[in-house]
Amino acid sequence: MTITHLVTHSGGFHADELLSSVVLTRLFPQARLKRTRERQWLMPAADKIIFDVGGNYDAEAQIFDHHQRPGPLREDGQPFSSFGLIWAHYGRKYLAQMDVPTHDIEAIHTAFDTKFVLPIDLLDNGAIEPSIAGPLSNLTLPALIGSLKPVFDDTSPTADDDAFFAALPIARSFVEAFVRNLAAKARSQSIVLDAIAKAGTSPILELPMGMPYRSALDTAEADHIVFVVNPRGDDWTLNGIKLSSDTFDQRADLPAAWAGLTDTALEDASGVKGAKFCHNARFIAVANSREAILKMAERAVKDIQ
Repeated sequence: MTITHLVTHSGGFHADELLSSVVLTRLFPQARLKRTRERQWLMPAADKIIFDVGGNYDAEAQIFDHHQRPGPLREDGQPFSSFGLIWAHYGRKYLAQMDVPTHDIEAIHTAFDTKFVLPIDLLDNGAIEPSIAGPLSNLTLPALIGSLKPVFDDTSPTADDDAFFAALPIARSFVEAFVRNLAAKARSQSIVLDAIAKAGTSPILELPMGMPYRSALDTAEADHIVFVVNPRGDDWTLNGIKLSSDTFDQRADLPAAWAGLTDTALEDASGVKGAKFCHNARFIAVANSREAILKMAERAVKDIQ
């Protein structure tokens, strides 16, 4: 039967049902999104999906709440929010709707669940504290979504619904951008692996354009590669490689003598005609040609030997 209604609770909103709505409204664009706590709307039916309300989790009945006791748990014992439940049951179809290649759907479904969905689930259930983000706690996605709620003295009877529906496209942009980046990372794998094979024992990896490369380096166990070069517009860049996504530390820094220099000063310091810029933090340099950037890369390698 056709889904005609997507039902969640009225009143104040949180990240989990808003993000669930992002997934469901893409899959069922003709369905009406209804925010209510009226009992008749919370009765399961073949033409309804009910989420974050209703006091039950029953996928066959298309009801996905997590507030009941005991609440639904993942295989590892961590709690689901409504977002986790919706993603578990509808995420693969959502990725297909976003034109993710069939052979990448399972891996991207898992990656999105781990990196995006699970933190929402844990925070919504109080399994982690917002303070875990430290000074960035007010800038996390759940906090930013919360900031879109109406202010306390907005007396409009539709204030909560108005804010929810205004927040929905904003939340959608984050979800879709995250998925697109995961899909792009998957597409880049074969390109980077081919480039690693071509590089052989060289510590310099040349790519045809800027793209994600870190996971391919790990897959290939290419620990000998310390710098990456690629074209960017009319210029070429030389990049250091972070040790992980959790740090700014690199396998190797660019030469200290280059830090913060531009144009003639950098040409003099590097001995390379066409050198244009080196960041003060020594993680990226720019030159005006492939020949120049490869010379800079070779000299950067010599600097660390």
